[in-house]
Amino acid sequence: MREWKGKRYWLVGASEGLGLALAQTLSRAGAEVILSARNPDRLAEAVASLPGKARSLPLDVADAVAVRAAAAHLGELDGVVYLAGVYWPTAAQAWNPDQVEAMCDINFTGCARVLGAVVPGMVARGRGHVVITGSLSGFRGLPGAIGYAASKAGVMALAESMYADLRGSGVEVQVANPGFIRTRLTSKNDFSMPFLMEPEEAAREMFEHMNSDAFKRSFPMVFSWLFRLSQFMPDWAYYRMFAPRK
Repeated sequence: MREWKGKRYWLVGASEGLGLALAQTLSRAGAEVILSARNPDRLAEAVASLPGKARSLPLDVADAVAVRAAAAHLGELDGVVYLAGVYWPTAAQAWNPDQVEAMCDINFTGCARVLGAVVPGMVARGRGHVVITGSLSGFRGLPGAIGYAASKAGVMALAESMYADLRGSGVEVQVANPGFIRTRLTSKNDFSMPFLMEPEEAAREMFEHMNSDAFKRSFPMVFSWLFRLSQFMPDWAYYRMFAPRK
C-alpha cells in the first residue's frame, strides 16, 4: 500500500467524472490534491467537495505556455495524474476537423505537454509517480472513433515508452485503461455501452492500481479481455467482427 498522507498530487482533468471521483478518493486517503481543468466554477465546486487539503488551478492543456507556468507555480510534486480528455463519436464519413483535432490535442498532446513540464524535475530528484489514463478503445482502431481511439493509443504508447526508460529510476509510471464510464462525454453515445461503470467504481479501480506495483491495468476485467485479445486477431477476422461492411 502506498503512503498517501502528506503527498502532493496534481490531477489534470479532475473537475467532474472519473477525475473528481479519484480526487475524492485520494483526498480521503490523506493526499493534498491540486485539481486542474478549464472551467474555474466547476473546479471550485469540485474542491469544495473534498474532505482534505485541496486547491484548484484552472488550466487549458492546449496552451503550452500556461502548462509550463502552472507546473513551475506548483513546484515539487509527488505525483501527477493525467485524466483530461474530450470526446465526440466520429466516423470517417462524417469527419469533423475541429473536433478530431481537439481530441488529438487535448487527449494526447496535452498529456505530453503536462508530462514534459513535470517529469524532468522528477527525474532530476530521482522520485515521482506518473499515472496516465488510456482507454480500452486504444488497443485497436474502432469504427466511429476517429480522433478518440488514436489519441488514446498515443497516450498508451507514451506510457509504455516512459515505463521502459524510467524503470529503476525512482520515477514510477502507470497507465490505467478504463472502458465505458457514465459521464457527460459518454452521454453523447447513441449505442449500447456494455459494462458501463459509475465514476466512483472506476476511481476505485484506478486507486487500487495506483497502490500496486503493476504498470498497467485494464478494466472492467472481463470486458478488457475482448480488446486485448483483438490485438492477436488477423485483420480479416477483426474487421469482420468489429466493423462489418455496410
